[in-house]
Amino acid sequence: FISSSMTYKQQSVTPMLKSYMHFQPFKGILSSIIFSYNGNIISVKSIGYYKFVEFLMRKFMHFFTYFLLGFSFYMALVDKIKEKWILIMMAYLASVGYAGLDEFHQMITGGRTPSFDDVMLDGIGALTAIMLTYFYRRIFKKRNL
Repeated sequence: FISSSMTYKQQSVTPMLKSYMHFQPFKGILSSIIFSYNGNIISVKSIGYYKFVEFLMRKFMHFFTYFLLGFSFYMALVDKIKEKWILIMMAYLASVGYAGLDEFHQMITGGRTPSFDDVMLDGIGALTAIMLTYFYRRIFKKRNL
């Protein structure tokens, strides 16, 4: 929530990348990656090397943050909800609900743009953690019987 209250300019790591990665590592590999995100073409050619690296870092942090949040919701509810499909849905919906509120917060913060694609990415991160945790616990419990 603190991150979403900061403007893009306050959060930008592009100046740091320019000073520490002036030799542009993996530029050849990264230049071959082109995809669409939030209706925009994202590539080294379209936005530049440093902004592309920053974009990848920011989206990885979206995924990872909500991965941790999904795991946390699952573990907080695992002893309270016995039906596994309800547990999974509650942890997922809580994570995606928070992602939606976070994007709404960005909408009312100056210099930020909310994105449904970010909510989807956040949801994928949360669901990945929830399902990995579910299967890990299921396998681990079978081995201890």
